[in-house]
Amino acid sequence: MMRLKRSFLILGLCLQALPALAAYPESPINMVVSFAPGGATDITARIVALAMSKNPNGPQIIVENRPGAGGAVATSYVKNAKPNGYTIMLTSSVYVVTPSLKKPSPYDPIKDFIPVCEIGDAPNVAVVKANSKIKTLADLIAMAKSDPSLVSFGSPGTGTTPHLAGEVLKIRAKINMTHIPYKGAGPAMTDLMGGQTQVLFGSLASVISNIQAGQVRAIVQTGDKPWPDLPNVPLMADAGIENAVSDTFQTIFAPVGTPPDVVSYLSQQCLTALKRPEVVESLKQAGLATTALDSEKTLARIKREVPYWREVIEKGNITGE
Repeated sequence: MMRLKRSFLILGLCLQALPALAAYPESPINMVVSFAPGGATDITARIVALAMSKNPNGPQIIVENRPGAGGAVATSYVKNAKPNGYTIMLTSSVYVVTPSLKKPSPYDPIKDFIPVCEIGDAPNVAVVKANSKIKTLADLIAMAKSDPSLVSFGSPGTGTTPHLAGEVLKIRAKINMTHIPYKGAGPAMTDLMGGQTQVLFGSLASVISNIQAGQVRAIVQTGDKPWPDLPNVPLMADAGIENAVSDTFQTIFAPVGTPPDVVSYLSQQCLTALKRPEVVESLKQAGLATTALDSEKTLARIKREVPYWREVIEKGNITGE
């Protein structure tokens, strides 16, 4: 009889816990973005946060920008957050680069976070002001070879894939350019337009609107195939630079320890939002091709990319901020 009473007591406690689990999320979720407002990651975050909130039973999401240190400020904050599903992170492919760039590594990309979903990816693009004397990638290389002090290139931050795309160009073309890191693509574009830098390497999402407005001119893209809206912009390989393919992807993460059912909920909400044609189109207009990878497939990509970028960093003797 005592055992029977104990069993009913345990069952009662479990049933009492069910409403709390079913109620998630009971309050808005904080989505921490690793770069400043106006850049590719910020644009992506605001599109996806709004789209997820419009799902049936979708969460309300507050976007919070925590830029700095090539994304490490945001990752450090979220890594130390309570893993209850109310603090998540949206960051770029800088996530797979930073652990190899900074010593000691601020986080383990496999062990410290759980991928929720990959939203999309796109090539990086090198752009110059519309009235720049630099018309082609060959012009940029020639200028850098004639006098390296003439060329400085901006990026969204040290260790971002746009930064590394510029570093790969330096290695492959055997040139030197001064790298100027910014806290996001927005400030980097401001200084390019102001003449503080001669070229900007940015994700497509962060520069496409400026290209379409005629404010800047794209001189090369880093994907393995041309972006549909940039058919006349050469690939690195077209310009004679081999083995220089790179892209920028945007992904949502939760801190390790987040309950599996919460991760599953967030992943499904993300993937559901990414199925809607208007969301896909909004991301495309922002310069991102929707990939909609679930947690498992996103983790597989991370495991591939971490060693790839580690090799690039070591060969280029690149150090963090």
